[in-house]
Amino acid sequence: MFKNKRSIVIRLLMICMTFVFTGATMHPIYVSVTEIQHNAKDKTLEISCKIFTSDFEAILKTKTKSKVNLLQPTDKTLMESLVNQYIQQHLKIKVDGNLKPMEFLGYEQNEDAIQSFFEIKDVATLKKIDVQDDILYEYKSEQISIIHVVVNGNRKSTKLVNPDNSVSLNY
Repeated sequence: MFKNKRSIVIRLLMICMTFVFTGATMHPIYVSVTEIQHNAKDKTLEISCKIFTSDFEAILKTKTKSKVNLLQPTDKTLMESLVNQYIQQHLKIKVDGNLKPMEFLGYEQNEDAIQSFFEIKDVATLKKIDVQDDILYEYKSEQISIIHVVVNGNRKSTKLVNPDNSVSLNY
């Protein structure tokens, strides 16, 4: 009986060691998702950026050297300003070769993420969109940006892996 217990313990230890040395442990995913939808009726681009809350708060804390709480802010206006400033610095959109200003509409919690909303006005049509997205690239070298663009019902998606940060899509 002692030999069986010892054998079981040794096997369990070997399995655990295999997980440790092969890297088969839980590994976090560093990803943001940017969705851009052309609204032909309103002549706008509707933009949303979805970023894991913990990662977003960490980079904002690092950049501002202050306490950041996006979920239960004591100063909602300050948190909105931080979210807006960060996204404006790390997401640039050109329509038919022209850099377009984004208007910040706000942010909300969406499961484990913060989803921020922007709008670009005066976009009746577009043939080409250039997106530069390096959201959280300075936070993690493993960062990935997923970008979805919908124009006239035609959806195009791409994945940018740090350090690649730009894509051009033709419609």
